[in-house]
Amino acid sequence: MLQWRAGGLRATHGRLWSDARVTNSQTDRWAPGERSDEVSDLFGGDTRVAPTERRPSRSRGRAKEQRERKRRRRRSIWVLVVAALMVAGAAYVVIELMGGLFQGAQGSDGGVDDYSGIGHGSVQVVIKPGDSGADMAATLAEAGVVATPKAFKDAFADNPQAASIQPGTYNMLLEMKASDAVIALLNPTSRVSFKLGIPEGLTKDQIATKISEKMAVPIEEVQAAIADPAAIGLPAEAGGNAEGWLFPATYDIEPDATPASVLAQMTAQTVAVLTQKGVPQDQWQTVLNKASMVEREARLAEDRPKVARAIENRLDKEMPLSTDSAVAYGLGKPGTGLTTADTQDASNPYNTYKFLGLPPTPIASPGTASIDAVLSPAEGPWLFWVTVNLDTGETLFATTYDDHLANVALLRAWQDENSG
Repeated sequence: MLQWRAGGLRATHGRLWSDARVTNSQTDRWAPGERSDEVSDLFGGDTRVAPTERRPSRSRGRAKEQRERKRRRRRSIWVLVVAALMVAGAAYVVIELMGGLFQGAQGSDGGVDDYSGIGHGSVQVVIKPGDSGADMAATLAEAGVVATPKAFKDAFADNPQAASIQPGTYNMLLEMKASDAVIALLNPTSRVSFKLGIPEGLTKDQIATKISEKMAVPIEEVQAAIADPAAIGLPAEAGGNAEGWLFPATYDIEPDATPASVLAQMTAQTVAVLTQKGVPQDQWQTVLNKASMVEREARLAEDRPKVARAIENRLDKEMPLSTDSAVAYGLGKPGTGLTTADTQDASNPYNTYKFLGLPPTPIASPGTASIDAVLSPAEGPWLFWVTVNLDTGETLFATTYDDHLANVALLRAWQDENSG
């Protein structure tokens, strides 16, 4: 029988409480989750002890291992991503810095601004007389030599020697660096064209011989071209005769040039010089005629304006010009080989001893200095001139015939001394 007492429960029948405690303690320890009916009845309700859930240690280890694998997998992915980004960045830098060795510098529009390689293949380009750096740039870009006109213009501006590039035909490589293209144009070995030098004072026949020899064409072919005014662009003022109209200069002869095209260059240059100097077109032939005699009579530059003045003074006085060079031209012989009979030969239309005024045509191709002398002759009263030293070209001028005879005597003395 149980009896209540303040302060606790008292057992009257032996060890009932003690047994209940033992039983509950054992149940809690060895049988978790089972219900104790005795205790429930004793306290008047369900006093189930909350079970303690436990997982085997093997399950816990497996879960931990899975978590570690996931962490390692995520870490590996990030490492790969970072490595890929680093490789991509390095590749971009290499392409930007070194890709030009193969592709050239890239422009803002994706095109090549300038080639970086040494070039390849071969192409011929023509640099025309008077071409500027911009003109050359356009020609080279169109031919595929340089990437862009701007690249060449920049390289042209950067090279102090670029302004000395000569007209002509050049063998060039394709896709060259612009600065190398400038250097190639400055290199004489790149030129395909050759030069033809025509000195002052030659006749059209002498010029024809030079063209024939330089171009390796028959002389008859050159002479036929000279005799065709339309083929060589001869102005009407020439009267169909090219004498005096083939300007003396150095010309670039292109590979496909013909005698007619070369002669046309010379004629065009004469017209250009006369036009530049403001000579009226109806005076072209007259100026060339006078200048041709100045060219053949004066040996020294300082004597040309004086000879031009003496010719004008004689024409003004209606005196025969008495120029040996004109007589010799008409006879087809050197001026130093004239005889008295030659100067009296009236059958020679170029005999300025016998006929007043200018010869029928110019007698040679005058240069710029002789043309300038005719356009601006020196001031003086001279009527006569004679070269007294054929080696040095020393020429003396006189106003009276007696003075002139004295000067002629000096020439004869020089000839006697140097005849051996």
